[in-house]
Amino acid sequence: MVNWTSQGTILITGAAQRVGLHCLQQLLEKGERVAMTYRSERPEIADLRERGATCLQVDFTEQSSVERLIRRLKEEVGPLRALIHNASSWAPDRSEDTDYRAVMQDMVAIHMTAPYLLNMHCYDLLEQGRNPWSDIIHISDYVVEKGSDNHIAYAAAKGGMESMTRSFAKRYAPHIKVNTIAPSLLMFNDGDDPDYRTKTLRKSALGIEPGPDVVWQAIAFILDCSYMTGREIKLDGGRHIR
Repeated sequence: MVNWTSQGTILITGAAQRVGLHCLQQLLEKGERVAMTYRSERPEIADLRERGATCLQVDFTEQSSVERLIRRLKEEVGPLRALIHNASSWAPDRSEDTDYRAVMQDMVAIHMTAPYLLNMHCYDLLEQGRNPWSDIIHISDYVVEKGSDNHIAYAAAKGGMESMTRSFAKRYAPHIKVNTIAPSLLMFNDGDDPDYRTKTLRKSALGIEPGPDVVWQAIAFILDCSYMTGREIKLDGGRHIR
């Protein structure tokens, strides 16, 4: 196992709740240097700051906010051992009264434009933080493989993110590895009804609600692995064989 962050910080975007928060907490428990982004203030932010995390507010749908984040990363965070793009928005576009243009613009801004800009502008930070390599990890979605008639813009933007994985892997090799993690269902929401839960679990061969730790396991594997770039880890419980 490599010493992940002897020269740099691990940054997770959108880490104020659910999967991102769980992965950030695992890093803090290991004593790693971490930074995170969040969009809205939540009680968890104060706790993360007390535990030593650098917490940076950003709205990825606003260009000026992304530009401020990049400046703060260079001024306040410095060398990066890993950049993990977890920030996401699951906006539907099925209703006829949907502002389709706005939905597509937001989905592209969050899942493609912001990761693209961060990857480009943080190259020097990733070079400075490698030990002996550094990592970019895009958190995508199983829906890219299957498609969605309710979240077309979301699926398209996540597909664009996956394409960038291969392009950045070619551009930044050999010192910066770039990979994707594509999960399907990980955690139900508190308000999900029993029928929906049962129907959803039947979609996968394994039939379980795995929780966020499977993403953490995949992140840890990528950070340790010296010989994988431009690839995708699918965490779908065998949906493809149903």
